[in-house]
This record gives sequence, C-alpha cells and structure tokens, in this order.
Amino acid sequence: MEQAMAVLDAAPVRTGGDATSRIAHLRSRVEQVQGRRLGASVLPVHPALSDLLPGGGLRAGAAYTIGPSTSLLLALLARPSQDGSWCAAVGMPDLGIEAASQLGVELSRLVLIPDPGERWLAVTAAVADVLPVVATRPPGRVSEAEASRLGARLRDRGTVLLVQGVWPQAEAALSIAAPEWSGLGAGYGYLTERVLTVTVESRRSPVPRRARLVLPDPSGGLRSQSPVARPQAAAWTERAVG
Repeated sequence: MEQAMAVLDAAPVRTGGDATSRIAHLRSRVEQVQGRRLGASVLPVHPALSDLLPGGGLRAGAAYTIGPSTSLLLALLARPSQDGSWCAAVGMPDLGIEAASQLGVELSRLVLIPDPGERWLAVTAAVADVLPVVATRPPGRVSEAEASRLGARLRDRGTVLLVQGVWPQAEAALSIAAPEWSGLGAGYGYLTERVLTVTVESRRSPVPRRARLVLPDPSGGLRSQSPVARPQAAAWTERAVG
C-alpha cells in the first residue's frame, strides 16, 4: 500500500469538492468509512442500466469497456458514489464536474487525476488499491499481460474498472449507437435531450442486450425510453408469373 500511495503522491490530483485534498488523506477516510469491504459482490447502477448489465450491476473485481460517451461513463459512476463508494477518474482532463453532478455523481466522493503522466497504468493500479471504482482512458494499447496483472489486483481488492476504450479480458463492453438530439426549433432553441441505443455485450451471455435510453434528458440525467424492438423477418411477397 505504501508503494501504491507513493505513485499517487507524484501525480496531480483534484477532487470534486476540494482541490487541495490528497489521496493519502482520502485513503484514511475510505478505510475509516468503509474499510475497503464491499457489502455485495455487485455494485448497483441506475435502473435504466441494471437490466443491461450481467448480474444487474457492476461486478466487483471486473473491468468494463465503454464507448466514446462520457455521459454513459458518468451514469455508471453515479449510483455507486451515491451509495458511499469512492470513485476516481484517471487520465480524463475533459471530464466535466457539472455534467457529473447532473447525472447524479456524488462529487464529494469523486477524485480526479487528469494527467497521470507516462506511468498512467501504474497510477491506475495504485488508485485501484485504494478506491472501489476507477475509471480510466488509456492513452495507448494495453497488452494482455498488463491487463492480466491489473485484473489480478482488481479481483484481490474488489475494485471495478471502467475503461473508456479497448481493454483485454473485459467483463462486458458497452457501446452506443443511433443518437438522436431534440430541442431545436426552426433555426432556434437549444438541444435538450439525446436518445440513443446502448448495447452491452458480455462474455457471460451470447446474446447482446440493447435498450433505448435518454441520455441526457432535459434535466441532464438519465432515463429509460423503451427496449429496442427485435428486428422482424422481412415479409416475402409472391408474384404470379404468366
């Protein structure tokens, strides 16, 4: 643990509530409040996402990949942070605090490490030793061996890893498609909501799960619109030949 904290102390750190806080202080608070012991093997998520994920939530010790949607990433962080789990975002300098708050992330339990430097993987691993939920955006390719080593630490600590990008050996992959914005009038107004399809592909299930979600909704949050209908077989029409 001391070695892990030494890596963290070398990286610039910001928190959602206090820019002067250090992870050393954060560690003591986390250990005091929750002792790094998770009450369940699955962390709950927003109801609109729970039906999509295997097990109904984020499995402790597992890694998940997320497509290029910061809103979806923040939506996954929201419920765990509300329930008392500390979360971190590593290597995401453009992550917006206001958007995180609107999606329900508890900012007092959010740690930002926007620039972990060249040792981003070591920093991510060190944070995973301390906090229950870690999000990261890899600046480059991660090898199978590197993913295996970090995966062992995740399982040992019961940490959930959310990766915005490609990650070997992921528990599930979340992607978005067919986004539709609304709110603009005839040349005026503001975009108020976006409807999109979220697909979850898991190694635990051979059939992908899909749902149509509103993200963000007019309040900046998340809600379910409707499940995606399964494609219907095309109807064949016979013509008489004569």
